[in-house]
Amino acid sequence: MKIVDLRSDTVTQPTAAMRAAMLSAPLGDDVFGDDPTVNALQMRIAEMLGQEAAIFVPTGTQSNLVAIMSHCGRGDEYIVGQMAHTYRWEGGGAAVLGSVQPQPLEHQSDGSLALKDIEAAIKPDDSHFARSRLLALENTIGGKVLPMAYLTDATALARRRGLVTHLDGARLFNAAVALGGDAKARAREMSQLFDTVSVCFSKGLGAPVGSALVGPRELITRAHRWRKMLGGGMRQSGLLAAAALHALDHHVDRLADDHALAQRLATGLLGLPGLTVEPPQTNIVFADLQGERAAGLMAHLKTRGVLATGLYKLRFVTHLDVDAAGIDRAIAAVREHLSA
Repeated sequence: MKIVDLRSDTVTQPTAAMRAAMLSAPLGDDVFGDDPTVNALQMRIAEMLGQEAAIFVPTGTQSNLVAIMSHCGRGDEYIVGQMAHTYRWEGGGAAVLGSVQPQPLEHQSDGSLALKDIEAAIKPDDSHFARSRLLALENTIGGKVLPMAYLTDATALARRRGLVTHLDGARLFNAAVALGGDAKARAREMSQLFDTVSVCFSKGLGAPVGSALVGPRELITRAHRWRKMLGGGMRQSGLLAAAALHALDHHVDRLADDHALAQRLATGLLGLPGLTVEPPQTNIVFADLQGERAAGLMAHLKTRGVLATGLYKLRFVTHLDVDAAGIDRAIAAVREHLSA
């Protein structure tokens, strides 16, 4: 039985064409700066997102961490959402390794941070307080898309108050596709609002490993030093960079297919007893399940070859290795359990 793996869009396998690109990639030693495929990827993603330079890193967690540590020093703080990946899901790295204090704020229902809350969180220049230095946003955030008007206003507020800005764009291209129009142009427009942007190749874009941090050349030079200290030098990493290049060429516009499958899943789950489904905006479907059937759902799904996650809500994530038949299997498995 083929597994329908909806745990995350990180579970994708490289396509045959991506594997071929990886095998044919010219290689060097990236720690010495002479891996031509890594250099090509860094140039491509920086140009695509309208930034001066980029650095290829193993993970989105490391990309966000080197960004925060490049922007902030000991005793600085960054303003961030309570449910943002940089704050909640990255092991406290900024505080533990960078001595940078997070100032988490509650999200609005659309995933944004209220501008008034951001402004109120900025500390005065006083020795009693950490130095407010950075505003970190995320798009998408829990599968929700922060609109361009909001991003424009939030980054303008940050600049007006002397803060630098970072966007955790792990699913930047999902947001860009959802916003409509030319997805790469939308991603560039979004990126240019921020000082730095992290973008992940191993989620919806389907590469096996890797993220990039883009930003000003001088800051990316600092990020290289932090990457080295954090063990992120990967030597002949052109093998991985080739997969990311292939993804940028072939897997951006197809993210719309994942969004359509998420909508198919959400529609199929509507009206089931005890289940409340959040309408998806991109490729992530969240649902709350109440009642006595909740405890056994995940185990039941597994017996039917369907995998999902349930850390605080049920979460189903669509991706390039899931098709309509797999979504229909997942719907049938949930219905079977809740209707029994």
